[in-house]
Amino acid sequence: MTPTAPELLHGCVAALSVPPAREEMGAFFAGTVAVVALLEVFAAQECATGSAARVWENAALRDILPDAAEVGDGDYSLDALDRANAELRRRLIRLHAAAEATGDTALDRRILALYREMAARRLLHLPTAG
Repeated sequence: MTPTAPELLHGCVAALSVPPAREEMGAFFAGTVAVVALLEVFAAQECATGSAARVWENAALRDILPDAAEVGDGDYSLDALDRANAELRRRLIRLHAAAEATGDTALDRRILALYREMAARRLLHLPTAG
């Protein structure tokens, strides 16, 4: 699962909203701040590519799914794109199970390739040291 930008930012707020106890002000709090910084890097990546990845993914899912055209992307907010995506993924899981049950290896391979591409487009990268 790739967390959404709002989920990442809510995690940052939660981590920083409660002041640490005096005994935690040293290394523990420095570690907390480092984790928050990393979450913010991930949130920035998600903001930069999240909508495009979801629009592509939803279109790719509709292409592979019979009768999925009605699950559209009229609203391009992340929330709406994710709702449509969740429905399309449920349908894809059912289609994949049917392909496996009937031995449709061509469809199985096509779905597996789609899974790989979906994961690659949602990948978040750790920053390099230096």
